[in-house]
Amino acid sequence: MRQIAVGILGVFLLALAGLAQAQTDKLGPGDAIRVTVHQQPDLTTDARISERGTIDMPLVGEVKLTGMSPQQAAATIATGLKQGKFLKNPQVNVAVTTLRSRQVSVLGHVARPGRYPLEDTSSQLSDVIAAAGGITTTGAQHVTVLRDGKEQRVNVFKPFALRAGDTVNVERVPVVYIYGEVTRSGAYPIVPDMTVMHAIAAGGGITPRGSERRLKLRRTGPDGKLVETDASLRDAVKPDDVIYVKEALF
Repeated sequence: MRQIAVGILGVFLLALAGLAQAQTDKLGPGDAIRVTVHQQPDLTTDARISERGTIDMPLVGEVKLTGMSPQQAAATIATGLKQGKFLKNPQVNVAVTTLRSRQVSVLGHVARPGRYPLEDTSSQLSDVIAAAGGITTTGAQHVTVLRDGKEQRVNVFKPFALRAGDTVNVERVPVVYIYGEVTRSGAYPIVPDMTVMHAIAAGGGITPRGSERRLKLRRTGPDGKLVETDASLRDAVKPDDVIYVKEALF
């Protein structure tokens, strides 16, 4: 009895594994497949599934395969050959040669932009970012995920499951530019509640020749034009602000 129970359990587990495999092996646009028909070498077809989810099959013509498993796709093609009276009992096999529909695109400020496959165990945003070499020093911790034509902003440090066909764009980290009489001129990442004083401190502080009373702030206005105003140390900074520390008047 124990052996029978173990045997039944084994069959059950195999069935579950087959069901899970069938659910993850659905064909989609971009997948490359090879279609073979038993004893019909002329019908061997290498094709890539179009954006419409179809391929062009000899004799049958355009066949829609998106959303099907390879086995279902083979049955669909076989039905087309049989209904068209091209073959009486066609035996068709569909094999996936390149699985692109289970991929996502990673763009922007990562070490290696490109397309990356989604695995059942690595569909999290952080896993895909890691596969792309991680975020560069110019990248932000927030990314834009384009899915079904809609954008959503996501924090890379929070759990987020990607889906096939998603496009991930790692945004540039917002920066403030500091010039003039500061120790280290350049661009510095903006942190929450950052003020002019914080920005200058990030640049090493004001040199002995500079004055904290002679600060200029250049900011792009709503009309796209650059506006220059006097600034104080307590002023809040915005992305792409330019802070200029002038020399002290003696």
